[in-house]
Amino acid sequence: MYGIKLKVWGDYACFTRPEMKAERVSYDVITPSAGRGILEAIYWKPVIHWAVDRIVVLNPIKFDNIRRNELGGKIPFRNITSAMNDGVTALETFIEDDRQQRAAMVLRDVAYVIEAHFEFTGDEDNNEGKHLDMFNRRAKNGQCFHRPYFGCREFPVNFELIEGDIPYSQLHGDIDLGWMLHDIDFKNNMEAKFFRARMVNGIIEVPPFKEGGAA
Repeated sequence: MYGIKLKVWGDYACFTRPEMKAERVSYDVITPSAGRGILEAIYWKPVIHWAVDRIVVLNPIKFDNIRRNELGGKIPFRNITSAMNDGVTALETFIEDDRQQRAAMVLRDVAYVIEAHFEFTGDEDNNEGKHLDMFNRRAKNGQCFHRPYFGCREFPVNFELIEGDIPYSQLHGDIDLGWMLHDIDFKNNMEAKFFRARMVNGIIEVPPFKEGGAA
């Protein structure tokens, strides 16, 4: 395992619970899949896969109710397949024609430490030192393929590499956070996998993700 520690923080975050339908309601903390997305925004190659091992919640958990403009619908799948086949079908939608204002319960003033490692997906380009150095260099310089975000693109992520001891969490005690999305099993019909999240003194230990295993 080739591990990294990354501090991430921002003004707002929304890690939407899938059981909520019409309105967005965030989990209490960042999900492992959201953490993986942040790491992939900084450094990703087809030969590696990021796995989140631990999440340290640095700040107290605070919620805010806001209203956001969202699209009321989405582009029909048949339009997408037509565009793929003929190359001329327009794939466009205009917020002015389909705007809906929806309530959202989001997190405010968030800060986490993501501890993770990468695993190789095959037998090619398995130089662990090279990939680790490239991630560390990009994280130190603030480089990313696209600006990472906390669940929604309007909630950007600030990040910095941690090379020494991690900051202390402001949270204390043992809290059962209930069932939380672990990640999507892309190799098995895009099945969502969940785990029982428990936070002890601000630290959440993330179990290994098992493709094809039980949710």
